[in-house]
Amino acid sequence: MSARGEFSSRLGFILAAAGSAVGLGNIWGFPTQVASNGGAAFVLVYIILAFVLAYPVLMAELLIGRATRANMVDALGQISGSRWGRATGIWGFITVSLILAFYAIVGGWMVAYGVQALADLAGWQSFSVWLESFSDTRNILFCLMFIALTAGIVTGGVSKGIERWSVRLMPTLFAIILLLIIYVMTLDGAMEGLKAYLLPDFSLVLNPELLISAMGQAFFSMSLGVGTMLVYGSYVSKQEKLPSLGASVALVDIGVAILAGLLIIPAMYVALHNGVQIYSESGALIEGDSLIFTVLPALFDTMGAAGTLVALAFFALMIIAALTSSISMLEVPVAYITENRGVSRPKAVWLIAAAIFVCSTLIALNFNQLFGLVIALTTQYSQPLLGMMLCIFAGWVWKRNEILQELRTSDEEAEHGLFWKIWPWYVRFVCPVIIILMFYRSL
Repeated sequence: MSARGEFSSRLGFILAAAGSAVGLGNIWGFPTQVASNGGAAFVLVYIILAFVLAYPVLMAELLIGRATRANMVDALGQISGSRWGRATGIWGFITVSLILAFYAIVGGWMVAYGVQALADLAGWQSFSVWLESFSDTRNILFCLMFIALTAGIVTGGVSKGIERWSVRLMPTLFAIILLLIIYVMTLDGAMEGLKAYLLPDFSLVLNPELLISAMGQAFFSMSLGVGTMLVYGSYVSKQEKLPSLGASVALVDIGVAILAGLLIIPAMYVALHNGVQIYSESGALIEGDSLIFTVLPALFDTMGAAGTLVALAFFALMIIAALTSSISMLEVPVAYITENRGVSRPKAVWLIAAAIFVCSTLIALNFNQLFGLVIALTTQYSQPLLGMMLCIFAGWVWKRNEILQELRTSDEEAEHGLFWKIWPWYVRFVCPVIIILMFYRSL
């Protein structure tokens, strides 16, 4: 095992990388997009686009990472042999740190709502009311707790920290989501939600807005462009066949998104049956933070004693989804500081965590001005452009024979396989065009 650390098993890598991809967006964004965009027709389009767009970019990150065995800055510097590579790596490092800064605030809200369910069980009414209120003190305190949890895991390193916890957290996430689905399906109104989710409306499939929404969801849900998958790829054994490994990660990510829909949409219709408003003024299903912090808590309130236990399970699920993503985000700057500046891992983790917490505090104290702005700058603008840069590096800058050599380390027949016949030209021509179209539309 190299001094850098390495995933000790194939399963460990798949669960860690899928955990990175499975974030809050899968659970609060995907289901409502499905229900509003033609049900199962959207799911079908999403699955196709996940493999048409997200998988090739994911493979670019994994290949660059494993070939260079380095953090994002050094990896792009090595394959390009230029300052542009390193500059792009630093841009990715800054972007992922800013994403983590706002993500930690949202992760803190999940922790607060989870603690609130415990406070309700204990009968601590005034504490419960404070936990639900939107205040600077609550936001900053729970953001600090979330960052500390993330840092605590990353301090352990690759196999003893990230892998060990991913192998525990991801199966727990699946177990909680399945138990909640089974319970929700027994409630009145759930079948209506199931129909809205699963019955396809193919008339909507060719709607350009739907296609671009599905494309964006596929790209962003796999946490591409910011170096998380590149860094995880750098910890993969040379014996592993990367194309099948990448496909496994994509399948787990898609699977969680689809399961989240099986939970959230029927739950929304149960809420509607119980008298909770689930449609916005415009007639669309409520989504995003309003869904998680308004609609679902109102549903839990209508469920009596069982509601508190369901709330506890649901927010435990959300905390796990947030944590598996945040540990991969924190690892990107940590890998750079430990390898480039010779700082020990524990020191690097806590220094970066402290810097990100300062950014989070600034965002929380200027919430109305900064929160939406930081999200837009990082996820709508910076992330797709970084994804395009990675396609350019993998498709145009990195020498083809070097890429083939990397694939041959785990598969001597790589050049005769379907992956090698399609991927090099695809990542060179098709992916950048699709990403530019997406980016143009987001403007």
